[in-house]
Amino acid sequence: MNKIVTFGEIMLRLSTERHLRFIQAKTFAASYGGGEFNVAVSLANYGIETNFITKVPDNDIGACAVKEMRKLKVGLDDVVYGGDRLGVYFLETGAGTRGSKVVYDRENSSLANVGNDDFNWKEILKGATWFHWSGITPAISENAAKQCLKAVKTAHELGLKISCDLNYRSKLWKYGKEPSEVMPELLSYSHIILGDIDTAYFMLGKNKVQPNYQDEKSLPSLYDALFQYCPNLEIVATTLRYSVSASHQRIGGVLFDGKKIYNAAIKEVTPVVDRVGSGDAFMGGLVYGLLTYTNDLQKALDFAVAACCLKHTISGDYNLVTIDEVEKMMLGEAIGKVER
Repeated sequence: MNKIVTFGEIMLRLSTERHLRFIQAKTFAASYGGGEFNVAVSLANYGIETNFITKVPDNDIGACAVKEMRKLKVGLDDVVYGGDRLGVYFLETGAGTRGSKVVYDRENSSLANVGNDDFNWKEILKGATWFHWSGITPAISENAAKQCLKAVKTAHELGLKISCDLNYRSKLWKYGKEPSEVMPELLSYSHIILGDIDTAYFMLGKNKVQPNYQDEKSLPSLYDALFQYCPNLEIVATTLRYSVSASHQRIGGVLFDGKKIYNAAIKEVTPVVDRVGSGDAFMGGLVYGLLTYTNDLQKALDFAVAACCLKHTISGDYNLVTIDEVEKMMLGEAIGKVER
């Protein structure tokens, strides 16, 4: 029986409605989200036991966030209460040739000010089989980065599978540390990494190489370099996204296991309802695929791509789809018919 633990920040999301710009908005739609939490929601939807580790303020807004976790059937036994505020992000949803915008308001959030002894990772990870983190958490603050490293080291000691979504956010990393000073040690423990090659090189302090993902012959050597820097690495995956416009995306994926390149066919996604969280949907789909299709990496990748595509049709951060819906998408059967 698999049990997956994810660690990160849950935020209050305030979105403009009907594709309005910030300056036009009179109201904002309130919901919740966050990279690692979104992954936990996907996996819970697929029937896998999850436990999301975070810190929220002991006030009404923190209580609302916890209620959201409970509603989505994500484990919250080890949520810690404290600090002054929940992180917030504002979203202006683009349309056509106008892209979306995100403004963060998460300084001094509860998780940013996490204490060294807030989490007992040996107890939290006892009985778990998988630990997931992303590059967002160590970007929030030095305290969060240290706590993430403690979690990853403990997961390694306990023999858990460890996955990471690189998730570089240029608007974070404001506390005096560069990704290349923090991420290499964290990534050294990871078995599965999701992210594009240049982002991985950048986080490891290496020069970018501008990979051509259509040239399968050149990719193994570029991915191989990551295996040299990350001694526990088993699989690297990359989401391929080609933006025709904010309303029209082309989605595919590449996976490398150290021996062979796997490619998923590009799928057209239009019109896009909400792009935010689609990378997390890919990550959740990949974790599920690797756990379920243990001897079929192509199928695991195809599941991740199909899950990512479906997320674009759903408002909010979460990918609220079923296994059956993803598998139909994989087979080309998801064509928008009404189910009667």
